Amino acid sequence: MRRFAIAFIGSIVFAASAIAFIQPPDVEKKKAEAAERKKQRDEVAKKQAENAAKAKARLATVADIHENVAYVEKPHERQKLDLYVPKSGSGPFPLLVWIHGGGWQGGSKDGCPWAFFVVRGYVVASINYRLSHHAVFPAQIDDCQAALRWLRKNAATYKIDQNLIGIGGASAGGHLSALLGVSGAGTKDKPDRCDVQCVVDIYGPANFLTIWPQSDPDKSVIKHNELNSPEGALFGGPIPEKTEIAKKASPTLNVTKDAPPFLIFHGKKDYVVPWQQSEELDAALRNAGVDSTLLLSETAGHDGKFFQPPYDKTLIEFFEKHLKKK
Repeated sequence: MRRFAIAFIGSIVFAASAIAFIQPPDVEKKKAEAAERKKQRDEVAKKQAENAAKAKARLATVADIHENVAYVEKPHERQKLDLYVPKSGSGPFPLLVWIHGGGWQGGSKDGCPWAFFVVRGYVVASINYRLSHHAVFPAQIDDCQAALRWLRKNAATYKIDQNLIGIGGASAGGHLSALLGVSGAGTKDKPDRCDVQCVVDIYGPANFLTIWPQSDPDKSVIKHNELNSPEGALFGGPIPEKTEIAKKASPTLNVTKDAPPFLIFHGKKDYVVPWQQSEELDAALRNAGVDSTLLLSETAGHDGKFFQPPYDKTLIEFFEKHLKKK
C-alpha cells in the first residue's frame, strides 16, 4: 500500500512536471517576455532614481531646498509643496509654480522639471494636490489656489516677489494651470488674491464639453465621456451627467479679458488629449484680447518633447518677457 502511495504521488509529481514541461511555447514565450519587460522597467526605475538623486545633489549646490511644506493647516498628505530657492542673491525673485499631471489620479511634485530655473534667478515651487480618489472637483483647483495664497503669504521668507508669478504644468497639470490662470484673473486687489502673471499650458484639457467630440474614437486612449474615464473620476460621474461642473472646470469657458498671457504647447499626434483643445483655448483667449501663443507640433504626442529643444528656449524667453523686471 505504501509502495502504491509513493508510486501514486510520484506519478502526480511526474505528471505535473510533464505538464509544466509541455506547456505551449507561446505560454512560455509570454512569461519570458513579461519577465523581460519587468526587468527593463526595474532597470529604468533604478536609473531614474539614480539620475534624480544626482540631479538633486547638483541642485542643492545652487538652491536651498525645502521639501514637503504644508500649505494649509491640518493638511491632507497631498496638500504639500517643495520649494527651490536660489542660494545666491537676496531677491526678491520671480516665482515659478509647477503643477504635475497624471489624469488627476496620480503624479507627484517630485522631480520637478522646472527646478533648475533657480540658476536663472527664479524661486521654484512644485505642488501636490488632492487626487480624484481623495476628493472630486473642485478640490484640485482649491488646493492649487491655497498653495498660491500660502506662497504669497510667505513670500518674504522664501525671497519671492509676490507680484511676479508664473504657473504651468502638463496634461492634468496644464489644465489646472490654465484654470488657475483664468479663475484668478482680476483678483489682484482682493485679500485672497490668486492671480498669476503668466501661464504655461502643456497639452492640458481645456473644454470638457468638446473633448470627446474632438477625439478620434479609433485612436483615442481615453473615452472621455465615460464613467470610468479620468474625467468621470474627477467629476464624480460621466461628463454628460455633470455638465455644470464640467463647465466650471473648463478654462476655455471661463476666459475673461483680464486673463494673463498664455504659452500653450500641443502635439498633433496626441491621442490622450486632442490638440484641438489647445486650439480652442487659444482662440478664446485671443478673442478676449489676451496675449496667447499656441505652438503646435506635427510630430509630438502626449510626451516629453516640449521639455526639449527648441521648446525650452521658447519657455525661457516667455518667462523672461513676463516675469523679469526691465
